[in-house]
Amino acid sequence: MQYQNITRATFISRPNRFIAQVEIEGRTETVHVKNTGRCRELLIPGCDVWLTAPDSPGRKTKYDLVAVRKSNGLLINIDSQAPNKVASEWLSKQGYTKIIPEYRYGNSRIDFYMERNGERYLMEVKGCTLEIDGTGYFPDAPTERGVKHLRELAEAKKAGYHAMAAFVIQMDGIDEVRPNVAMHEEFGTAWDEAVKAGVEIVFLKCHVEPDSLVITGKS
Repeated sequence: MQYQNITRATFISRPNRFIAQVEIEGRTETVHVKNTGRCRELLIPGCDVWLTAPDSPGRKTKYDLVAVRKSNGLLINIDSQAPNKVASEWLSKQGYTKIIPEYRYGNSRIDFYMERNGERYLMEVKGCTLEIDGTGYFPDAPTERGVKHLRELAEAKKAGYHAMAAFVIQMDGIDEVRPNVAMHEEFGTAWDEAVKAGVEIVFLKCHVEPDSLVITGKS
């Protein structure tokens, strides 16, 4: 997945979860943050960030903030729309004969339904941007939606589907994600229940550049 018109900037502040103030070539610009998570350990005044200018009509801001350099040097893609896009690209190379995005199952809309060799698959995709001591964690904010999806996948497994929760790790060098029970204990409980039900937890490793995100492997 590739971005166009990438610009480097310096982060100043985040007045709310939708916008940030950045400095570009000496001027202050208001930009859209493509992630409603907290990102408190990432968006620190003075850090380097990267913006894309989609040039969509009717926008209030010219730029979207899509990547940030963490204080430990990691370049992290924080675009919450990117995981589904790169997961779709990756799935297209996995030999599935049918791939349907945004598939209605139970009381949820699961990110992908797939078929291969007569078998049915469901895959829910989550993006991981939280790194602690070399390990990825999810979520970085409470997620009732995430709990609901894990429980739907557990039910789907009982109904005969191959059910997967796939975590797109939006940074280099991290190959594992753990449930962030300190942030949302119920998510950790739902994770354990899903694993016991046979849901496959998939870690999709990535390579990140300021202008791109690509899945490099599965662990």
